[in-house]
Amino acid sequence: MSDELKKLSEQVHDGVTAFDFEGKDVPCIILEERKYDEIISKVAGKSLAINTDLNILQDGLGHVFVEVVLTFSQDGIVEKLLINANKDLFFFESLAKTSMIALSSPKSTYGKDNVFMIQLPKPEKAENALEIIRRGLEQNNQR
Repeated sequence: MSDELKKLSEQVHDGVTAFDFEGKDVPCIILEERKYDEIISKVAGKSLAINTDLNILQDGLGHVFVEVVLTFSQDGIVEKLLINANKDLFFFESLAKTSMIALSSPKSTYGKDNVFMIQLPKPEKAENALEIIRRGLEQNNQR
């Protein structure tokens, strides 16, 4: 494993899952409870927009990582999370289908309580990202 790949692997956010919401799997990022509470306390009851960027990092050898950047329009909140697409492809597949991301804390019952939902304004961005991710992962099968 290259040093760069090892470095990226060490930065991966492990709190990634999905839950059923009205018959659809919604991708969910589980944040540390303190971090989740901090975000919710700053944005609760406010009108806000959340810009979601998916920065895809790949090495041409089939290793794909995605930096998910959530930029909140209130209080200067920016969350950056690195997800290993090789391990958590389901996250991006469900993101492309639902155009939603949920944020939750470890103590929440996913899909039932204490979940903050983010609707992506441009679903095609998630669909395009999934295509790029899949092409990057295919490199691993061609070796």
